[in-house]
Amino acid sequence: MKYLLIGFALLLAACGRPADGGNEAEGLWRSTVFDLADRPVAMAEYRGRPLVINFWARWCPPCRDEIPDFIQAREGAAALGVELLGVAIEDQAEPVRTFVKEYGMTYPVLLGKGEGLALMAALGNNQGGLPFTVVIDRRGELVGRKLGRMSRSEMDAAFAAAVR
Repeated sequence: MKYLLIGFALLLAACGRPADGGNEAEGLWRSTVFDLADRPVAMAEYRGRPLVINFWARWCPPCRDEIPDFIQAREGAAALGVELLGVAIEDQAEPVRTFVKEYGMTYPVLLGKGEGLALMAALGNNQGGLPFTVVIDRRGELVGRKLGRMSRSEMDAAFAAAVR
């Protein structure tokens, strides 16, 4: 476990501020996603809160595998004040609502619709692979990201990094 935490710390250090001094998460705050009732949600509503944002899809096996761990990690991190958001790279709310219910997802799930892939690219996922998780601190800055399935210890480290 110690090595996983060290690895995640290296991942966090590797994605510090861009060379131009800008904030990599700025595009996130200008984007609009949709809730499961198909209503638009401005991501700017979440600015100022520590966030862990997990991009996923129903058809993605590693995404499905990590959801139970995210549910548990969120429960364990509730006292830290970090919000976990799931952003489904999907267009239709109904099948995602059904999936959320079947999997017992207790955290907010939003739909990326047409902006999902572009948003992931703006946050550093140029491959468009899933799952993809980013960590945003209280200042609204990107402080961590991972492409691929996260282990439970990496999730715990991500929640802790959001509040540093």
